[in-house]
Amino acid sequence: MTCRRCTQELPLSKQGWCVACERAYDGWVRRHSADIVWQALAGTAVIAFGGLVLPLLGLGPLIAAVGVFAGFGTLYGSHRVTQRHRRRQFLQGQLPRAYLTK
Repeated sequence: MTCRRCTQELPLSKQGWCVACERAYDGWVRRHSADIVWQALAGTAVIAFGGLVLPLLGLGPLIAAVGVFAGFGTLYGSHRVTQRHRRRQFLQGQLPRAYLTK
């Protein structure tokens, strides 16, 4: 199989990229490390609302437990969405000159 990014015949990762492209992506995505901030804030807001506010409004503790799991689901889901978005964004970028074919 060929790499989805640079179209070379090399061993591929589970995303379908070669080792060189994975390393390039790893270095590139570190520039966007602040993405975790909005993910953590969204998960915390769901946990706070489901785990703290709903029991104060008179709903049972089972609802609070479900709210905590929903918060962790929000954290995981937002991480996956951001990861897919960054991979697509990286694929649309320019390839370094070393990858360009003649």
